[in-house]
Amino acid sequence: MRAAVSDSGVCVPAEQRHNAYNSMGAANNAPCLLPRRVGTRVGGSVVSIRLVNKSDVVLSFRSLVFRPSAQQDAGNVTASEGVDREVTGDNDDFGVALWRPLSYNPLPATTDALESPEQFVEPLPHIAAYKVSAARRLAQVVFGATMCCLASGIVFGFASLKPILIAEGVYSELCGAEHHDGTSLINVPCPEQDMRLNLFFSAASVSANIAALFAGYTLDHFGRRTCYVASAVLIAAGCVLLGYAFAIPEFDGYVLGNVLLSTGGTFLFVPSFRLANAFPKYSGLIVAVITGCFDASAAVLLLYQLAWEATNGSFAPNQFFFAYTIVPVILLIGEFSLMPRDAYHTTPDLEHKIEKAHDATRDVHDSDQEIESPTELYRVRDSRADRRLVKLGQIEGILGDADEREERAQKEEEIHAVSGVWGVLHGLPAHRQMMTAWFIFILLLTVIQMLKMNNFISTIWSQYRYLLQSDEEAEAITKFFGIALPLGGILTTPFIGLLLNNLSVTSVIGVLTAMVAIIGVLNCLPFVAAGYATVVLFVIFRPLYYSAMSDYATKVFGFATFGRLYGAITCISGFFTFSQYGLDALTHGPFHDDPTPINVGLMVTGTVVGLVLTIYIAVKSKDYQEETKEGNYMNGERASLMRETRGDYGSVV
Repeated sequence: MRAAVSDSGVCVPAEQRHNAYNSMGAANNAPCLLPRRVGTRVGGSVVSIRLVNKSDVVLSFRSLVFRPSAQQDAGNVTASEGVDREVTGDNDDFGVALWRPLSYNPLPATTDALESPEQFVEPLPHIAAYKVSAARRLAQVVFGATMCCLASGIVFGFASLKPILIAEGVYSELCGAEHHDGTSLINVPCPEQDMRLNLFFSAASVSANIAALFAGYTLDHFGRRTCYVASAVLIAAGCVLLGYAFAIPEFDGYVLGNVLLSTGGTFLFVPSFRLANAFPKYSGLIVAVITGCFDASAAVLLLYQLAWEATNGSFAPNQFFFAYTIVPVILLIGEFSLMPRDAYHTTPDLEHKIEKAHDATRDVHDSDQEIESPTELYRVRDSRADRRLVKLGQIEGILGDADEREERAQKEEEIHAVSGVWGVLHGLPAHRQMMTAWFIFILLLTVIQMLKMNNFISTIWSQYRYLLQSDEEAEAITKFFGIALPLGGILTTPFIGLLLNNLSVTSVIGVLTAMVAIIGVLNCLPFVAAGYATVVLFVIFRPLYYSAMSDYATKVFGFATFGRLYGAITCISGFFTFSQYGLDALTHGPFHDDPTPINVGLMVTGTVVGLVLTIYIAVKSKDYQEETKEGNYMNGERASLMRETRGDYGSVV
């Protein structure tokens, strides 16, 4: 089929159109795309258009899909032009709008959205944010953020909990009597006990990453409420198991309880990002707050450690975990009394609604033919127009007017241009993206860094006890780390956003690689100052790396496959975290408790992979930008030729 371009829009000639496009006997009144922008273009080719009749009364609608050529599959795609923003579930009189919001579902769709738009899975119900008071929406965001502070990443405060576990004699049966005389709050674990305690943390870390796959799927298919309820159940079960494990020495529920805590935290953290749609104009700020709350949740165990020490250990762990079951109870109460049952409309949904609200043809209905009085007909249509404009004002009140939206879009375009790689693999299927060096290198780097970070969190006390040959100095650095880890995540969030928005992806990966090398060197030096410097850089590097990885996946792979690619990276990296048990065995065995060989090995491999990835991105981004410029030039020449040669209809094949 050939889609014609006229001065009024994109049209399908009468002799080629489907029978469904009835022109009411007007031979030249072919269904046309109205002048407003409702189509999508990739590299000069129409990807999808919406057909509506040019007459005042809308007659019919049908999606036409044009596949871009193979050379255009990975072409430059902007935020407003591309296959990554084609799907939404918002139905209207014209049919189904083709937008695609960011999905957290890592599992592939069963159909190709471009090849079979009629087979989209029915979306979950949505709520219009402008129909809910601003005070209630603010309360919902505050409640979600508070819950994330209390439970989303509690297991990552393990460095504060580990001394308590040792003092309470957890897994001390694996040691001889000389390793746990119970005479002080600071006890030295034997190698077997230390390895089992580190496994306690590693299992929770792995489950947190794997749970992201299931949380994303649940969020997309069953909604945020289901995730919150599941989170409350899992957190409550984890607290009860840990409470009984501490209360009954014969009951080993430590690992399973911690796994349930981490899984419940993930089911709370992932869906909380949807709350950003409560205030679309401030969605970036809300996402940053939720992310900071995840980091802050590590302070829960730090606060418990302070309380445990202040009471000389009388505030027992079983009392703490049993008391902490109040958190999932509060979560359930707030969920069913305050939180929205369904998700708020996304920004693309609202933009589509604004588009509809601007459409004056919606004031004309088929039933108007039954109104005989011209005065009454005018009154009815005028009333419809008033309601339409009121709705438009409400939507723009939460999303911003045309100038604000244009300004945001311009900023997004500038960020994409600065990145140097935006759209490089957009439009490719996920399995093809996974076979590229873009995916393989970031996967390798993430595997190494996640292993390094989790190893540091779980062994910081034993590392500096060996390096500094002092229990007191090691304890001081560990306590400083317990405070700095949550604070670092909170304080660095705004600066991370500035860094990612103003540096190219090449520069960002280069900065990360430099930090990997510096942290690795400092972590091997037997000086107190080097220990504190390592902690400071580590708590900056950790949130920066996770944010940069997500940013990389979005800019390189695109929104359409974000869930699958990001989920695959975190899941595979999480599985490799289990290899920490082997690293502990090497440290306590052949290396005689010396952490330096492991630290050097992780530093060297991380730095090498980071350098290779940085060089690869630098070369490929340069080539990609040159190809993009050539493509834009050719598109401009083609458009100029079309303007010169067309009469009433030009054509786009």
